[in-house]
Amino acid sequence: MTLILAIDQGTSSSRGIVFDMVAGRILGVGQRPFDLIFPRDGWVEQAPEVLWGTTLEAGRAAIAAAGVAPKDIAAIGVTNQRETALVWERTTGKCLHNALVWQDRRTAGRCKRMAADGLADRVRAKTGLVLDPYFSGTKLAWLLDEVPGLRRRAAAGELCFGTVDSFLLWRLTKGRVHATDATNASRTQLFDIGRQAWDAELLAYHDIPPAMLPEVRDSAHPFGVADAEWFGAEIPILGMAGDQQAALVGQGCFAAGACKSTYGTGCFVMANTGAERAASGSGLLTTVAYRLNGQTTYALEGSIFVAGAAVKWLRDRLGLIDDAAQTEAMAEAIGGDAGGVHLVPAFTGLGAPHWRPDARGAITGLTLDSGRERIVTAALQSVAYQTADLLEAMAADGSEVEQLAVDGGMAANNWLCQFLADVLDRPVQRPAIIETTALGAATLAGLGLGMDAETLRQARGAGRTFTPAMTVAKRTALMHGWRRAVRQALAGVGKDP
Repeated sequence: MTLILAIDQGTSSSRGIVFDMVAGRILGVGQRPFDLIFPRDGWVEQAPEVLWGTTLEAGRAAIAAAGVAPKDIAAIGVTNQRETALVWERTTGKCLHNALVWQDRRTAGRCKRMAADGLADRVRAKTGLVLDPYFSGTKLAWLLDEVPGLRRRAAAGELCFGTVDSFLLWRLTKGRVHATDATNASRTQLFDIGRQAWDAELLAYHDIPPAMLPEVRDSAHPFGVADAEWFGAEIPILGMAGDQQAALVGQGCFAAGACKSTYGTGCFVMANTGAERAASGSGLLTTVAYRLNGQTTYALEGSIFVAGAAVKWLRDRLGLIDDAAQTEAMAEAIGGDAGGVHLVPAFTGLGAPHWRPDARGAITGLTLDSGRERIVTAALQSVAYQTADLLEAMAADGSEVEQLAVDGGMAANNWLCQFLADVLDRPVQRPAIIETTALGAATLAGLGLGMDAETLRQARGAGRTFTPAMTVAKRTALMHGWRRAVRQALAGVGKDP
């Protein structure tokens, strides 16, 4: 049996995809979008029951679209938005607060206190991460401190903490399993990625009871069985990884030096560094790429908080487009010339290599000739410029990227892929199946079934390669303009009017 259901629970939608892993084909897709909740400036939340409900609907829709019986699904692979934090009752599975999304900035003050307490170097040494609200450890501490009764109940052993993968696993198994995989654990800022264990010092600092935390397992592992109530048959859950690590697997980046960039709500560039941790001096993260058969593979990662979210903002808030697909034609219509306009999409701060949670978005270089096409083009270009910043940081850390594999929804945009190749001055390779995050989850589940790794690698199919065609002078001028715009966006941050 080669049919695998991938559950891809993301920031703006939940998707289910049924893959035939031997034929390398998608048989059925289900997708259910949902809205984020913004209680205050910099606060980003999601309703847990919406995450759960849309996941079930998407999975069922994918099986129906595939035209197969639920009993024909051999396994489930789960991938998820990584740093989003949830707390639920151990007996009922009921969440006691909205999920705090990875984009949420409310714990910036806590991160500053951690730095003042001298924890920055120890946190990086143990977890590979920087002090930033992005990660879920400070989110959990905020929930315990700010939600009435939570800390008392946590101390009494009544509560579970988890990222979205753990929450879905708990629900799918009807509370039988509280677990996560090493990739998701590595994004909490509570996990020692060298020892592959929860870190007692960091738990004590935040006063987090260890009993709240999930068991950490390999990325391909028997995680449990989804109850027949959910999809019509009992289905083993055999693979699990955070979305960016799943995309790395889906792109077949198993060799040290292989690099991928995923363009979804945010953009995440990840380079496989093999069995050895590569420390970054350039603002990148050291993280777990995957853990198989007890062996950990590491990666360097650069995180861009806003990519596709900028296009969604153009559509939903500014009304400059009706559909994301319009952006390609609009950029082509003006020859990709933004006319000196730059959009710095720091709507929820700037990630790597800047790590400025206090930053906010800016549009610079506007003139009376700046119409919607130039602003839309500038939004697309910002994704490429930020990617160039990350690859420059990787080169400074000794991980020179020769070719970039791309995936995610924005990778369907041919103009953007060509602009990426031009700005990066490197070939950009897009696979035939750009749903590589879901494909990575399915690949891990396939490994859990005992399928051959080479067969699974070939499932991604041949795609298209975009080669650089821009002059050095133009590339240099564009990047100079972008970096000037970033400096302008940061110039007044944190200063009194």
